[in-house]
Amino acid sequence: LLRGTGEPGGGGGGGRMGTPVKDVVIKADAPTVLLMEKHSDYIASYGTKKDDYEYCMSEYLRMSGIYWGLTVMDLMGQLHLMNKEGILQFVKSCQHDCGGVGASLGHDPHLLYTLSAVQILSLYDSLHTIDVDKVVEYVKGLQQEDGSFAGDKWGEIDTRFSFCAVATLALLGRLDAVNLESAAEFIVSCMNFDGGFGCRPGSESHAGQIYCCTGFLAITGQLHHINADLLGWWLCERQLPSGGLNGRPEKLPDVCYSWWVLASLKIIGRLHWIDKEKLSTFILACQDEETGGFADRPGDVVDPFHTLFGVAGLSLMGDRQVKAVSPVFCMPEEILQRIGLQPELLS
Repeated sequence: LLRGTGEPGGGGGGGRMGTPVKDVVIKADAPTVLLMEKHSDYIASYGTKKDDYEYCMSEYLRMSGIYWGLTVMDLMGQLHLMNKEGILQFVKSCQHDCGGVGASLGHDPHLLYTLSAVQILSLYDSLHTIDVDKVVEYVKGLQQEDGSFAGDKWGEIDTRFSFCAVATLALLGRLDAVNLESAAEFIVSCMNFDGGFGCRPGSESHAGQIYCCTGFLAITGQLHHINADLLGWWLCERQLPSGGLNGRPEKLPDVCYSWWVLASLKIIGRLHWIDKEKLSTFILACQDEETGGFADRPGDVVDPFHTLFGVAGLSLMGDRQVKAVSPVFCMPEEILQRIGLQPELLS
């Protein structure tokens, strides 16, 4: 057993025995209000610095990066500042003959980036930009006999890809293209004794996978498979003394779990089980007051990924400075209303 040290992450001190709590300390001068203009400027200028090391090294996930940036700009009411025509042309150029979409020019197609591309086009009401029938065939071709989905032609199986498949098809209005019954059976087979879900049957519960599986079940109307109280307990235990959320036991808090955990709690009707005020304090403390943007933890380097999930987390908790966000698709609710999509949520 480890003795509490009294230091941050040392188990609380006082000589108590037990597992040390890994957490962060929020400084007294940390930001306490949402710096909307700073974040808007940060995202709007991000894609213009194409010679930056960080920009070049993130080419392998460019399509998702564009989705993160556009979505947070839309949530803040600033989508008009982005280069719509240039983005639509980029998405079109990344679709392959097989129908799938790659992360960037010259990159192999993958379900992750195919979903990001469809989300981008949905934000802009421009699905006609790509060959939708080919996308549907691509997704359909990745479903396996056990109902699971491979991420691409190389065959990796993960519950993330099941979510990507049904989310893509739902946005296209083509859920009937795949076997939803066997797909749901695979997801349920990944449920663990703690109520959570892993990436495959028998894998450890993880908040990111839980979001994907609850999202899948919400889209397909299968949330009755979930034990909401058991899963809700596991999820609310992710909150640490700082107010931040981690993705699994004994990990540090991270702003992105303000999305994965909170969205899952919203889907299963247990959002009120966490301390929203403390979580808001943690999220706001992760802003950079000089550059704009959110980091994973206070004082770290910001990026578009954490910027989206910080703002989206605040939206889920009812922050009216930003638009309402869908806990299932991580897109503005108004977009889903336009499309006519209403995923199942538990009360």
